[in-house]
Amino acid sequence: MSSAARPPVPSPVSTSRLAWLDALRGIGAMAVVVEHTLPWYLPSLRFYWFNPGVYGILVFFLVSGYIIPASLERRGDVRAFWISRFFRLYPLYLAVIAVMLALAWWVPVREAVVRDGSAVAAHATMLLDVVSVGGIADTMWTLSYEMVFYLVVTALFLTRGHERSGTLAMAFAAAAVVVGLLSSGALLQGGWLAYASGVIFVCGLACVVWGRFRTVAAVVLGVMAVTLLAMGSRVPWLGLAIVAVMFAGTAIYRWERGTGPLWPVAVTAALVAAAPVWAIMNGWWWVRADVWVTTTALAGATFAGAMALRGRRLPKVVVWLGLISYSLYLVHHPVLKYVVAITGDLRSRELAYQLAMTGLALVVTMVLSALAYRYIEKPLQAMGRRLSRRLAAPPPRGSAAAGAAARCPGRDPGWGFARSRL
Repeated sequence: MSSAARPPVPSPVSTSRLAWLDALRGIGAMAVVVEHTLPWYLPSLRFYWFNPGVYGILVFFLVSGYIIPASLERRGDVRAFWISRFFRLYPLYLAVIAVMLALAWWVPVREAVVRDGSAVAAHATMLLDVVSVGGIADTMWTLSYEMVFYLVVTALFLTRGHERSGTLAMAFAAAAVVVGLLSSGALLQGGWLAYASGVIFVCGLACVVWGRFRTVAAVVLGVMAVTLLAMGSRVPWLGLAIVAVMFAGTAIYRWERGTGPLWPVAVTAALVAAAPVWAIMNGWWWVRADVWVTTTALAGATFAGAMALRGRRLPKVVVWLGLISYSLYLVHHPVLKYVVAITGDLRSRELAYQLAMTGLALVVTMVLSALAYRYIEKPLQAMGRRLSRRLAAPPPRGSAAAGAAARCPGRDPGWGFARSRL
């Protein structure tokens, strides 16, 4: 596409740009909540023409793909990137795990979580789904693909291969189609996989953060991540398709900035849409061709629509939902289980009672998510920023990161959020 057809490039610290990313996160989080609420609380209202949960996580992954590589490139510092990521993801994640374990006497941990040390190792790395270990909270499986993406992007950044986002998106999407035709599940299995990946993860990230053998360690981590993605995932084609979607988000960012074409995104979308059609393991209702294509198309349309409206004022409630979206994503599923444990099975109750319990569960979820953001996420993220600033080298004079910091020292443009909100 010609440069004349590109949308105007917004300032890296534009408030509206931050708002549209927040709004997308809020939409994605609420879609996942809807998907998990309807079967338990309002089964008569559940619909099957598209899957809100998959739609929501695809929106999330597009946002992550759009902003995470940009963050790393603008910072130019993998140490600061990983410190910030740790304080962004782990505090709430560990808190939710601790609460669910503490309440396991009341609502037992689900059977998909193995009862040995491999579960500890898999949860410690967040590489749950790519080592075929169930998460304590059902929604934690998607964090595996976030972590895989971070590892791959870090390796690409340090080896100067990070600008080929469109090619990478198409490659992962094509791999999803091929692997779906050949593999019905994980080729690498067993508890040893969680232990081995855990050791490599810890040792490799230690090298990346502290600077010893940094590039070699990053490449080893990236290779491990891709290997686990293709050979250790419960559903390999799906994992590869998810990473393709994330790199498509990066390709959109590069097109917006005028540094890459848009056509690889269209090719990636077509391949991702086709990935489950002939896949050996595609037994879920939501990967039927009509449902899958509708779901992926709606996710792409939502991202495109929000991007087109990024200069407009957006509803504050949607932006606020984006602000607490990580808490909302991790908290809602346990809350839904605990409310059902108190009320009993709601599926056969009268609609009025179902609606009342749904309202109660959603209010409790929103309140706890807001509190988790205020008292866990926000202060720990601030701590992470202070630590990363203390340990990070200043950006070279005249670099894009230095210029952005000078224009707006109160923001971190690479993360796509105001500092006060991270």
